[in-house]
Amino acid sequence: AHTATTAVPREILVPVLPPDAEAVAAWLTGLRGAKVELRVPQRGDKAALMDTVRKNAEEALRLHKTRRAGDLTQRSQALEELAQALDLPEAPLRVECYDISHTQGTYQVGSMVVFEDGAPRKSDYRRFLIRGQDGHGATDDTAAMHEVLTRRFKRLLAEQGQELSQEDAELVGEEGDGVALASGPIDPETGRARRFSYAPSLVVVDGGLPQVNAARAVLDELGVDVPLVGLAKRLEEVWVPGEEFPVILPRTSPALYLLQYLRDESHRFAITHHRSKRSKGMTRSVLDDIAGLGPARQAALLKEFGSVKRLREASVEQISQVKGIGPALAAAVVEHLGAQGR
Repeated sequence: AHTATTAVPREILVPVLPPDAEAVAAWLTGLRGAKVELRVPQRGDKAALMDTVRKNAEEALRLHKTRRAGDLTQRSQALEELAQALDLPEAPLRVECYDISHTQGTYQVGSMVVFEDGAPRKSDYRRFLIRGQDGHGATDDTAAMHEVLTRRFKRLLAEQGQELSQEDAELVGEEGDGVALASGPIDPETGRARRFSYAPSLVVVDGGLPQVNAARAVLDELGVDVPLVGLAKRLEEVWVPGEEFPVILPRTSPALYLLQYLRDESHRFAITHHRSKRSKGMTRSVLDDIAGLGPARQAALLKEFGSVKRLREASVEQISQVKGIGPALAAAVVEHLGAQGR
């Protein structure tokens, strides 16, 4: 039979040493009755063993999340707890989570993941390439969050019948820049899915009070009445606009688990995009740097003109005839390609 003494090995491998490693080692030494050493393996068989343990732990966590997400009772409990903790009128059946990420300031992107009934709805996921002020790309995370939510909710208002200005129409995009969504009600006039017609029951932003305030400003500007919270990483605090102190959910709370799952999923979704962008970095098109000209519009232009060379020779009037390209965007294309050719 194992006792407290025999169960403690003489060497324990860890991925990182805890801050009080000496105290932990001394306590374990006392239990064992002989010296116990905590080590971080750097190379060789022990490092390979540590890597295997890490991979096994990650896979076990993934399976645990999958099983828990598939448990309808757990999901329902999480939504009810979330509604109670945030004082919502009902359980939030559609939750959208937003995150801003970048790689060393390059390829900054906003990600939107959607959970319905407490489970991921991947067909509604969305990415937003950050355009920044004057279309110059990367900006600080708070301003990027403001841009992403503005584009998302202006598209919602447009698909609910609100008329958009030319500037706003180009801001949200014709087909949308990034990943097209495959679901949503069908527009009887165009025959295409209305990709942003569903309003969320709850918006979650990754971050603390600054990100929450940026998100709240957008919703207030647009007159959108949707509950909003932020999940801060360090202490897993849930921030609510207008509240001086955060909501602290119990560590074992299904509601906190759901918020963490949302946030982790938004990170995963963004990371896969960054990997794709980095792999394509050496073959970027000159069209990539034109604000408002996402993949769908680039494809439409190249289909119409056949090549960038022929597009460079086209006039503003000719370019603006392409579906989804307004006069302002056509002028930006001509100006950008003209500068590239000089």
